Amino acid sequence: MPKQKQKTHKGLAKRVKLTARGKIKHRKAGKGHLMSVKSAKHLRRIRRPATVTSNTFTKKMVAALHS
Repeated sequence: MPKQKQKTHKGLAKRVKLTARGKIKHRKAGKGHLMSVKSAKHLRRIRRPATVTSNTFTKKMVAALHS
């Protein structure tokens, strides 16, 4: 009997994108609600997407996406 293939982690796939160089791009936290109490500087910072900096965490996430 053949081995079963691992499935892609759909929750992760909806929240992150894999860049051409293999980095994980994600949306920054804190943009859900209560925008009026946050400073304009803070909101500008949150607006830009970010990449995962930890190499070990990136490898685990890529494995979950490519399964």
